[in-house]
Amino acid sequence: MLPLKDDQPSYSTPFVNWFLIALNILVFLFELQLTPTGLRRLFDQFGLVPAHVWNPHNNFAQTIVPFFTAMFLHEGWQHVLGNMWFLFIFGDNVEDYLGHFKYLMFYLLAGLFADAVQIAINPQPHIGMVGASGAIAGVLGAYFLLYPRARVLTWFFVFVLYLPAWIVLGEWFVIQFFNGAAVLSMPSGRDVGGVAFWAHIGGFLSGMALIKIFPQRRGRSPYAYR
Repeated sequence: MLPLKDDQPSYSTPFVNWFLIALNILVFLFELQLTPTGLRRLFDQFGLVPAHVWNPHNNFAQTIVPFFTAMFLHEGWQHVLGNMWFLFIFGDNVEDYLGHFKYLMFYLLAGLFADAVQIAINPQPHIGMVGASGAIAGVLGAYFLLYPRARVLTWFFVFVLYLPAWIVLGEWFVIQFFNGAAVLSMPSGRDVGGVAFWAHIGGFLSGMALIKIFPQRRGRSPYAYR
């Protein structure tokens, strides 16, 4: 599935969304300059390691900081570009709805809730979690509620179709849920292919909840799609 929204104007410039995209890419370019040993150290220190959250020997900063820094680390080009594509497609309209500062708070909170769900489901791994997908899943959850009938151009195998956003994003969520359920049935409890599916699920649901709590910005013009 490769989504691309139909033309839908954004009435405010998505400064924060562009900033988040640029920051993720710049951090990844920094990662490329590191040796394999240096990259492992970076992930160990700034990735979110579930087992470290419960380590009584860690101080407050060692426990809390990785919840934020892990959102801006990625494992490869496919990982970072896939995440940034979804953020580019869906983030601008959510930022327009919330306003710049509230969108940033929304994004970070969705990422925190996403990580919390993943750790609650699978608290033992000593492998660091990295990636923006939990926070971006929150953006998708918000978009799912705000613009369910917005048209999304979707490349599905050899077919290119315009589908309502609720179908495209609903399908994405269902896939994450079934993969997450499959992970729970595995004896090791490890995610298939290293994907934190429950972070995606938690992020999507938290985005749906947060968008009901965060008020839309003042003076916002309505969209055509509802």
